[in-house]
Amino acid sequence: MERTAQQPSSEQARLWNGPAGNAWVDAQTTLDHLFRPLEKLLVKAACASSPPTGRVLDVGCGTGGTTLAIARVLGPGANCTGIDISEPMIAAAQGRAVREGAAARFVCADAQTHAFEPASFDSIVSRLGVMFFDDPVRAFSNLRRAAKDGAALHFIAWRGAAENPFMTTAERAAAPLLPDLPPRQPNAPGQFGFADRHRVEAILEESGWRGIDIRPVDLPCTLPEKDLVGYLSRLGPVGLALRQVDERTRERVIGTVRAAFEPFVHGDEVRLVAACWMVAAHAPGRNRND
Repeated sequence: MERTAQQPSSEQARLWNGPAGNAWVDAQTTLDHLFRPLEKLLVKAACASSPPTGRVLDVGCGTGGTTLAIARVLGPGANCTGIDISEPMIAAAQGRAVREGAAARFVCADAQTHAFEPASFDSIVSRLGVMFFDDPVRAFSNLRRAAKDGAALHFIAWRGAAENPFMTTAERAAAPLLPDLPPRQPNAPGQFGFADRHRVEAILEESGWRGIDIRPVDLPCTLPEKDLVGYLSRLGPVGLALRQVDERTRERVIGTVRAAFEPFVHGDEVRLVAACWMVAAHAPGRNRND
């Protein structure tokens, strides 16, 4: 695992290097299964826009599922790099790469400020990893500098909370029992930070990307019912809040929240639709606007 000389100190960095990052590592198998349809879209897009010997960057790579999936398809001639601010997730990703013997490397750094080699990537992708930047224009400008002329950008981001009821069920159900749950802030760094497509387009335009295409995609996703309690009790705002309460409150919250998820449960499977944006753009020539 590579680290930058200076680790990021933002609130997001503290979160993902603490309980949130550790929870995602523990839930790696569940989350990879849940987001497999998103991964497939990105693998197809990345492999279509990168040659077999190309270089691909996966931003906010987490535990490396998408990075490794792209590396498998492109083969050993390619160079796939995953970057994330979470040291525990990057460590997990590196361990997976070693076990697979994959042609992938992982860097623990903030893609917003990391000193990438200029004009070095043929394709840049992200699965739900770009909504957390403190300064998204700075971040996407930095990624533009890292991209070769003509390089493709493909990422998937959540649409709004109202279109993703599964993702807010836990906090809505738990709110009466956990009154200190933080409210969602529109456009703030976080899960739904890119809900506004016009804002996303403006960010990319200002950052130097062109040919911007933002399309809604609705992707059926599943997870095993046996994993649901672990999912709802460890991840997201409720998972973080449950670390601070007594056991009796914890049990009440988990029971209440699990009941609220019942509409999504179908036998031994949990089903939901991920309402996302599929975003594509390209890096123009340095002296052109195409």
